[in-house]
Amino acid sequence: MSWSKHIAIGPGQGGRGETGPRRATIRARGHRRLGAVTDNELGAFLRARREALKPSDVGLPDGPRRRTPGLRRSEVATVAGVSVEYLTRLEQGRDRNPSTQVLATLAGALRMTPQERVHLRYLAKVAGGGHLLCPGPDQAPARTVRPAVHALLDRLEPAPAAVLNRLGDVLAHTTGFERLFGPLGLLDGERPNMFRFVFADARSRAAFPEWDQVADEYAATLRLEAAADDDYATELLAELSFAAGESFGARLSGPPCPPRLAPVERLTHPRAGELRLELEPLHLSDQEQRLIVYLPADAATAAALDLLTGRRPGALRAVGG
Repeated sequence: MSWSKHIAIGPGQGGRGETGPRRATIRARGHRRLGAVTDNELGAFLRARREALKPSDVGLPDGPRRRTPGLRRSEVATVAGVSVEYLTRLEQGRDRNPSTQVLATLAGALRMTPQERVHLRYLAKVAGGGHLLCPGPDQAPARTVRPAVHALLDRLEPAPAAVLNRLGDVLAHTTGFERLFGPLGLLDGERPNMFRFVFADARSRAAFPEWDQVADEYAATLRLEAAADDDYATELLAELSFAAGESFGARLSGPPCPPRLAPVERLTHPRAGELRLELEPLHLSDQEQRLIVYLPADAATAAALDLLTGRRPGALRAVGG
């Protein structure tokens, strides 16, 4: 999403991770080390997904009882449009360089979720001996938060606020932010990321009632970052194109343009219901990170946030209220 827009949100609960006595959470995130992957994890993952499906899951008749679970290689090959021999080589680790097109067809045939597609792409890169990213260290997005910014977040408690870098990684946040976004699924996983949540997590469609509008804005924002010769943004763009498929790729087909900012966005929260929030981004001194504070756009949202964050009633005023 654009870091200069207003957003609106809806019900949740949760706490925050701690660094010291109830301090705002700082998340140091990163990819798994390459050494953590076994010799043929790509093949093992493909086989596990194949064995987890039934013929009826892919539109084939179940037929007689099987001696082994899941789909046969021949059935996956038929649905994916690849040869049985090639699929066998992939599962056995004798072919470690499948093309992006082959990966996409296999992911579709194996009914992979967006998260599973991201994992499949990662395993394929590792199996092929490639590095996830090779840009210079001067281009690396910030992963740490200065102590002064951490202290500022602490002063904002329990208002929903977070620090994000240019790629949408959530680096630090208040308890209020976790109570707002934690139940939606944003903070799950090793490295919470706003772009990945919107496009590669099916829960985002329930969280954002106007998902298409939010997706348009996020895609335009990331595309502009990639156009600025940002190798990290380009890599994330490629990852989401593979993970989200048409819902993301179609938004890249037209000419680049600035995001269309909505004055207010809606979010549906499991505890607080539908919220209408304005997002107030504050650019920090290094211009790489943004401190984003979520403000209620109406009195009903203000009251709901008070209950959600534990603030005394009426303490969080609606913008313009």
